[in-house]
Amino acid sequence: MEPSPNPSQPEGIAESEIEAPSPGEAATTDVALALQVLEAALLSADEPLSNTDLRRLFEPDLGAELIGRLLAELQQSWQGRSVELKRLASGWRFQTREALQPYLERLRQTRAPRYSRAVLETLAIIVYRQPVTRGDIEEIRGVAVSANIIKLLETRGWIDTIGHRDTPGRPALYATTRKFLDDLGLRSLTELPPLSSLSDIEGVLDLVEPAEHASPDAPEPPEGS
Repeated sequence: MEPSPNPSQPEGIAESEIEAPSPGEAATTDVALALQVLEAALLSADEPLSNTDLRRLFEPDLGAELIGRLLAELQQSWQGRSVELKRLASGWRFQTREALQPYLERLRQTRAPRYSRAVLETLAIIVYRQPVTRGDIEEIRGVAVSANIIKLLETRGWIDTIGHRDTPGRPALYATTRKFLDDLGLRSLTELPPLSSLSDIEGVLDLVEPAEHASPDAPEPPEGS
């Protein structure tokens, strides 16, 4: 009589032990244990963990290919649950499914900050036209941009100065950060919806609202922003 399959064995990796991919490596890796280690690390992490971070959990190094396969198995095993494993710009993170956020908001002591149209328009210009200077933003919006707005977005960790334009005064060039993508649950800017004009600003609001929920420690918008 053949033994029944182990229900805890992840689909897609047939053996309970598989060879580590490093050349000449004689040791084997216990798949179930490796999955538990990855799961524990990701569930306890405050920030997304990159593949490089996760490889540091194991000695000897399992290699990028095997770590990738294990992460795919772990991601599949969490499908259909209230929490999902998602790959973001800076790494992997467990996060609550977006559809459940309205329920969790009832337990939140303080409401997530709501940003003004001026903040959202400034953010949208940086997102879709980056890198841009403050003068570029003012030219597109047709009004002056408050220094408080730039500071707010920088404090939030959504934009950063990536250089200076080689023009008189050498104005700072602003672009979005990996944290911006992480908070929006995206891997790259190519996943953003198209924005034909600032009249589509509500689409940016739809993106920012989940990000506000994902970062409860976000700074409050300054007065008049």
